[in-house]
Amino acid sequence: MPSRTALLVIDMQNATVALAHRAAETVAVIAGLSERARAAGVPVVTVRQRDEGMVPGTEGWRVVPELAPREGEPVVDKTTPDSFLGTDLDGLLRGLGVTEVVVTGFATEVCVDTTARQALSRGYDLVVVADGHTTSRRTPADAGRLVPADDSIAQCNTIYRTIGWPGRRIRVRAAADVELRPA
Repeated sequence: MPSRTALLVIDMQNATVALAHRAAETVAVIAGLSERARAAGVPVVTVRQRDEGMVPGTEGWRVVPELAPREGEPVVDKTTPDSFLGTDLDGLLRGLGVTEVVVTGFATEVCVDTTARQALSRGYDLVVVADGHTTSRRTPADAGRLVPADDSIAQCNTIYRTIGWPGRRIRVRAAADVELRPA
């Protein structure tokens, strides 16, 4: 049976993008992939973080304009790094007949990674968009505590190129090489 794909755009909100490494480039990559998905009839699911620093209705909580969901597109609000935990994401995807998720967004080593692993655990095949996820910019105070942002992104991509998950298909692709199959 062929895969049916959905694109997940995770936490690309004004407050997170403001502190993101290579923010403009990542937004542009995800925007291009979103347009390709829409043209192919592939659902684009926007996931938003909600917490004490990301209060619904505030400017920081809003999705950046280039990635704002279109009328009628699904939006999932979450309160943890796991886009599935305590949300209707799994039911939404299953209701759309999705068997594969294409993961993009912020932050590489937190919400993107957690959601990707949970998708695998819930039975979805996975595509990590190599140039479609990012992390926070690093400051001098981060030296020795956090790996450089480019290294964090590269590590995530390498892990998903080599990780095994029985019964699941896992791929890491540049946005230009992502195949989009309608759900």
